[in-house]
Amino acid sequence: MADHYETLGVARGASADEIKKAYRKLARQHHPDRNPGDAAAEEKFKHIGEAYDVLSDPEKRKQYDAYGRFGGFRPGAGGAHGWDGRDFGGANANFDLGDLFGNLFGRGRAPGSQPQRGADLEVQVRITFEDALRGVTVKVPVDKASACPTCHGSGAAEGTSPTICPVCKGRGVTAESQGFFALSQPCSRCGGAGTIIEHPCATCKGAGRVRSTKTYQVRIPAGVRDGTRIKVRGKGEAPPRGGEPGDLFVVTRVEQSTTFTRRGDDLVIDVPVTFAEAALGAHVELPTPHGATVRVKVPAGATDGKTLRVKGKGAPRLTGSGDGDLLVRLRIAVPNKLSKQEREALERLQEIQRADHGDPRERLFGGIRA
Repeated sequence: MADHYETLGVARGASADEIKKAYRKLARQHHPDRNPGDAAAEEKFKHIGEAYDVLSDPEKRKQYDAYGRFGGFRPGAGGAHGWDGRDFGGANANFDLGDLFGNLFGRGRAPGSQPQRGADLEVQVRITFEDALRGVTVKVPVDKASACPTCHGSGAAEGTSPTICPVCKGRGVTAESQGFFALSQPCSRCGGAGTIIEHPCATCKGAGRVRSTKTYQVRIPAGVRDGTRIKVRGKGEAPPRGGEPGDLFVVTRVEQSTTFTRRGDDLVIDVPVTFAEAALGAHVELPTPHGATVRVKVPAGATDGKTLRVKGKGAPRLTGSGDGDLLVRLRIAVPNKLSKQEREALERLQEIQRADHGDPRERLFGGIRA
């Protein structure tokens, strides 16, 4: 018999917590559900369980430490150097690993003990930038498994109904003895459903659902952004043989605007202004994302990149009330080609500015120039 300490990979003086931690790690690694058809893993799993059953019990561990490593320890062997068979034939002998691991391997409860929930679905819809700001109702086609219209999801032919599985008695799982353990596994008769269908529905062949394309009208609220997920409750897939359907998640894909850039609930617009407008100040008229226009004052001496804020002219807020702001970013427009008159005027202006203000780049050199 393999040494139990070596099996769990712990020292002989290991604490109860260290033993339990080592056991959980190894049991997960070698569990049959994770290694289907692997006989070596199944055998290893059995030895891990045997080792843990001994070392997790203080009295059994004491006797094992005293006699087990010398070959005198045998489960169920009578006499002074062994244990009474009742130690392994009583409450400690057969326990469901589902109690220890919870739902880790899907066996914390019987699959047939309550109706399953259908799967959630996710679809994407493309909308314009303007529709994202004002809100829109879209038609969303969804290919999914829906409850069978003939049997209404039961899977049974008209006039009949599913019956309790005679093998698992409706639990959906059966217990199989594995040495000192009783391992639960899905019932081979009902496949874990807990019920069987003796007379399947002709439409769905007993599945309780059929694939079809459903079209839903979904309201996209004003202010959505690219990637916003909208939940439509109960419009996901139907589960097999009845139960609550899943939900549908509609993800918005918003086209970019040629005029506005979104920054949270604010919108940014780049506004070209002439040198004269930036220097002298001006009033410019701008479009807003809502279709109206707004008049903005450009202050005298404005520089390129200066941002002006127009309150309440941005995107609608999904949470809370009101709208974001419109951020007006000034861009000084430089003409690519000048007329003779424009060139003469600018050269004259340049002479005047140098005479009045000097070289604007002089400060860059500081004390560098001799």
